[in-house]
Amino acid sequence: MIDFRLVSCLNKVFWDEAPTPMTLAPEGLIGEECAFQVAWRALDQGFQKGYVYLTLDSPIAAAISVYRVRHVPVNYAWIPCKDMDYLRTQPGLYPDALEPLQGRRLRAYSNRWESAWVEIVPPADLEPGSYPIALTLTDEAGNALCKQSTVYTLHPAKLSAQRLIHTRWFHCDALCNYYDIEMFSEEFWRVCENFVRAAADMSINCLLTPIHTPPLDTREGGYRRTCQLVDVCVKDGGYQFGFEKLERWVQMARRCGIEYFEMAHFFTQWGARHAPQIVAEVDGSLRRIFGWDTDATGDAYRAFLNSYIPALRGELAHLGILDKCFFHISDEPNLSQLEDYRRARDSVKEALCGLKVIDALSNIDFYLNGVVEKPVPASNHIEPFLEAQVPGLWTYYCVGQYENVSNAFIAMPAARTRAIGLALFKYGIEGFLQWGFNFYSSQYSDYPVDPWLITDGDGFSPAGDCFIVYPARDGSALPSLRSKLFKQAVQDMRALEALATAIGHERAVELMEQDIPPISFSSWPRNADFILQLRKRVNEALDRTLKNEG
Repeated sequence: MIDFRLVSCLNKVFWDEAPTPMTLAPEGLIGEECAFQVAWRALDQGFQKGYVYLTLDSPIAAAISVYRVRHVPVNYAWIPCKDMDYLRTQPGLYPDALEPLQGRRLRAYSNRWESAWVEIVPPADLEPGSYPIALTLTDEAGNALCKQSTVYTLHPAKLSAQRLIHTRWFHCDALCNYYDIEMFSEEFWRVCENFVRAAADMSINCLLTPIHTPPLDTREGGYRRTCQLVDVCVKDGGYQFGFEKLERWVQMARRCGIEYFEMAHFFTQWGARHAPQIVAEVDGSLRRIFGWDTDATGDAYRAFLNSYIPALRGELAHLGILDKCFFHISDEPNLSQLEDYRRARDSVKEALCGLKVIDALSNIDFYLNGVVEKPVPASNHIEPFLEAQVPGLWTYYCVGQYENVSNAFIAMPAARTRAIGLALFKYGIEGFLQWGFNFYSSQYSDYPVDPWLITDGDGFSPAGDCFIVYPARDGSALPSLRSKLFKQAVQDMRALEALATAIGHERAVELMEQDIPPISFSSWPRNADFILQLRKRVNEALDRTLKNEG
């Protein structure tokens, strides 16, 4: 006997907890991916070591992918606080990694829940309508053990094009460390493209580009593995630059679907007091010419930047992406570092004139004092920036956004990760930034970690903060529940934008907030079905607008 049930995509299935059966059938707009889950357990001891196979029968079977949900070790689940909107707070095994099923057999353990993620990606030529989906668990001989069915509905309205600029910092050194490959070797380029393609598939359309080694999450005085796309040569007292690797990077990223490029920061993190590590050919050999021993605004580094940035601008213009590029001064300066940041900004102000310069920070004084034109405040510090009506506002979250706001920690409810899409829509947020697409290292990058064994940077931050994809054995990137949920959040934003185009932003917000308190980055109904019920209302409202137009 096997207990087999359909489960919402917003229900994380733990081994020791019976999941709530799904109450709303899957539905979506044209161009939208949607998902649900199946969960099962054996009910008798005799089936304790049984194998089963999951098969599906549907007229849209070719559009359906199935992933096994793998549990991963979580040691550091949460930061103790008053916020109890976490699934669990203790160490254990938590569902997160998604592995393509591809006909593999599954375990049916006695009194232990397993699950699979069922994803529907409707092809462009699929007619709107309702499509049955039947899922069956069979034994190894092909005998049916149990069966569940649902109906997927494709609405006639189209999901709007993605307007949100979405970046999660891409760490090339993590790929080299995990797969034991050389930076910029042919194997590196193969693996890198796999990961960039996976990023683009989960709504990431802006790529951190290591023109020089990004000065991020590095201990003061320490250095990460060199990752520098721009070749530098010191010659006759000046600098020469080579852009072959940068050109290959841009071509690869565009091939994968990346539209925007985010250049590595020109100054060190948390204060802008030093130069990033930059290597150059000097007298026929490579050596570091700038780093922690370099004064950020000293004459030597200033002279370099006055040569480097104009050459870089010219190359980016040649590649046709200059207007799609974002530049950084320094990440997360605090108020006590405002003057250091200002001096660094002033040293490159002329060279960067007319370009988009953004930085993650949380004190509005940087903006009010004119030091930062395009701030990226944390989601729990965004209210003053909203009140100031900062144009083209971005936001971000990281380890510090653990209380009251949405985030992508493994221990958080799925609905909490997805809820951010509602606030992104309501406030017209232009861009979203998160620091850890694939940070497989300890704090300050002191040493690499295996993300399959250590999901918290070895005690650095709550599990899941450091990365959102898992490295597969073949050099590809495996998605996580959290990566799928954030993509759903972006799709929620796009669906609401489609509705706003039809009926106006104010009326769309009214429909979104029907019978509930106003939504914000820290306020939304904390129940798993709310977002799915909201999407049903949005989808039906879009259907009505199409009928009225007809």
